[in-house]
Amino acid sequence: MIKGGATHIGVATDHVIESFRNGLWPDYKTSEGVEPDLLAQFPLLEDVLSAAGIVVWPMVEFEADDALAAAAAAAARDERVERVIICTPDKDLAQCVHGTRIVQLNRRTRVTLDEAGVIRKFGVSPASIPDYLALVGDSADGYPGLPGWGAKSSAAVLAKFVDLESIPLDSRDWHVNPPKASALADTLSRERERALLFRTLATLRTDIALLEDVDHLQWKGPTPAFAALAARLDAA
Repeated sequence: MIKGGATHIGVATDHVIESFRNGLWPDYKTSEGVEPDLLAQFPLLEDVLSAAGIVVWPMVEFEADDALAAAAAAAARDERVERVIICTPDKDLAQCVHGTRIVQLNRRTRVTLDEAGVIRKFGVSPASIPDYLALVGDSADGYPGLPGWGAKSSAAVLAKFVDLESIPLDSRDWHVNPPKASALADTLSRERERALLFRTLATLRTDIALLEDVDHLQWKGPTPAFAALAARLDAA
């Protein structure tokens, strides 16, 4: 990203994989099953990034995705910022996309999504992404969504009603006709509280006191510590 012209950059890490969300849903993702060798690389990654002169946010109570969301919102409030690019393939970050000012870049596929791109991909606007994930679930984060609610049915209903609270419990009032609409409405009626909980899990926190001044993110090159750290790693 720096080679591509980015002048200000920050990197968020899950310093501790568990977060406040584990207290809300017992099956939320944990570090269980993660290879110890992989977990051991996180502190090293943070050290290398810091030595390279890049701002690092090692997250403990919150997740790395929360940090990216909070930093993107803070940066976008600065009129000097031309564009905010969130570099991650995680679909929950799509909720942070705003017009063409805050976009999401999947570095692996080289696809950049603006607001129109999010709508094309998911069938809903960025504002509805947490509600969408609440219905369809997110296996990577460990919550299942609601039975029967797939991507197409969730997108069709939320494209019309935007959020969970606005979805009528009688499918005859939907004026859209996903397969088994009546059964979907019954499920939502029975499991609405669980759906609201899943939406809380999917909603990223932008109220974290993370970034006071976007100038703090300006990359000015590696610190004096970088050469020694690089030499130590080369010798390992």
